[in-house]
Amino acid sequence: MLRVLPQNLINQIAAGEVVERPASAIKELIENAIDAKANRIDIKIEQGGKSYFCVSDNGKGMSPQELSLAIERHATSKLPDDDLVNINFLGFRGEALPSIASVSKMTISSRTPQSESGWKIQINGGVKNNPEPSSCNYGTKIEVQDLFYNTPARLKFLKSDQSEQMAIRDIVDRLAMCYPNITFSLENENKKLLNYPATQNLFDRVSMIIGHQFKENAVAVQTEHDNIRLSGFVGLPTYTRATSTEQYLYVNGRYVKDKVLLGAVRGAYQGLMGHGSDGHPVLALFLSLPNRLLDVNVSPAKTEVRFQDAGKIRGLMVASIRNALAEHAQQTATTIHIGALGSYQEHSTPYTPLAKTHIPKSIPSPQPMFQMSDSFSVKTQNQPKEEKTTEIVVFPPMGLAKAQLHKTYIISQTTDSILIVDQHAAHERLTYEKMMKNLGEKVQTQLLLVPEIVDLKPEEVSLLMDRSDELNKMGWVLDAFGPDSIAVREIPALMDKADLKQTIQDLADTLKTFDDTVLLQDKMKDICAKMACHGSVRAGRILTIDEMNALLRQMEECGTSGQCIHGRPTYITLKLNDIEKLFGRR
Repeated sequence: MLRVLPQNLINQIAAGEVVERPASAIKELIENAIDAKANRIDIKIEQGGKSYFCVSDNGKGMSPQELSLAIERHATSKLPDDDLVNINFLGFRGEALPSIASVSKMTISSRTPQSESGWKIQINGGVKNNPEPSSCNYGTKIEVQDLFYNTPARLKFLKSDQSEQMAIRDIVDRLAMCYPNITFSLENENKKLLNYPATQNLFDRVSMIIGHQFKENAVAVQTEHDNIRLSGFVGLPTYTRATSTEQYLYVNGRYVKDKVLLGAVRGAYQGLMGHGSDGHPVLALFLSLPNRLLDVNVSPAKTEVRFQDAGKIRGLMVASIRNALAEHAQQTATTIHIGALGSYQEHSTPYTPLAKTHIPKSIPSPQPMFQMSDSFSVKTQNQPKEEKTTEIVVFPPMGLAKAQLHKTYIISQTTDSILIVDQHAAHERLTYEKMMKNLGEKVQTQLLLVPEIVDLKPEEVSLLMDRSDELNKMGWVLDAFGPDSIAVREIPALMDKADLKQTIQDLADTLKTFDDTVLLQDKMKDICAKMACHGSVRAGRILTIDEMNALLRQMEECGTSGQCIHGRPTYITLKLNDIEKLFGRR
């Protein structure tokens, strides 16, 4: 039987679209406060927002008539001309308050600057009372208790208090970044989590949220074309994070997750840094354009947009980012024609271990005692300076090292080829395979004589401390060192001389992507990959011939040494035939 649904049920259905979790409800309330011209917004939560949250502001407030109307669905003051094309506010659908109120116990207190007293209204599961006088400050205060208490199916899908709290922090960070002229604070059960004082300097607010290291490793972007303006800051290609969580993109003051913008970021950094699995750029970009060129009415959560000319936006972003990076980094070019590289790539195939080859004594052949440390430890045989022999030289499968170029590439000679080996990529693969082989065994650790202090965000410190027991079993002994730093006291022996600060940051970034119910043991491949990257010999480090040969011998023993853990080749083969063709000898 066809029927019209009750209004309260309609609101609950709308709540399923607008209110996914406490963080999404708080986002809607903060956006309302921004639209109300507040210059201070305070958020308080309990139990990750599940039992209680409150958003208060010092904005323009509401009269008692507006209080009652605000709970009605599709009631809004943000479309004065009924024009869905020209939207100048963050919230405009009029769904947030009635949707949240339909699945919670809500109290709204508000007072306009012109009023001598305030008013409040209470709503329980969508059923509202009449407004009544209340003693309150200028602005609006919205308190929400027991979110989803009357819709248990939604309640059971919420995560732990810690996970919900982190989601709220992320929402506050993303909104606070775009509005530096507003003071933001976040408090959890009387404990201050965030405090961002108002500032006129956008870079200061961005650095407060991303971290002071970003300020030292970022360049400004400032471009305007055809009334489209792009501004903000992008990290250098060498300054990356393990995940893309530190990419902040805004369109007309609205935080968005847009495929066009994300694709433009990837395109701008293409060729300047490794592929996505190797690291993600860190940036905060703010795009402004006329409303007629943009559709923000795409989804109830208002985090998606649609551009009238997506190609133009992408082109502007790619060019602007690349120009900004080019102004602050020396550019290099290859000296070999790009067409010639095709023949090289044909031989970039995974290496398959061969039977051990007899090596004549006339060839230097170090026997490695390979250790995952800052240097390769090898034993070498004493060889005469000059030894004449008619014995045919038989090279090992990966050849013998002859030189190191640009402190990054090992040049090796085989019977009929020249190998170019990426020392970091190769050692990274070997480190990873050794880690994976030793899983389940007792991890050998190394005590640091002086603990390494790593600065992190407070939520990242909490995340690592919550997993400290699991990390300890992996060889990491960490202690909280104040609210925003970690003291590293012991590390896995395999990580000797690694970039500890970057490894800890990557661990924190990786943990953010895990559900709090996931055991680290179940994600060891991801974690070992991050650790192997920073525990490997880096590009830019000078190696001796013995160290280079030790690496080559270990590659011969590893069946997967042809690719690094990100899927790129660890070496390429230049056949003599191909080289001779380049010089016209064939």
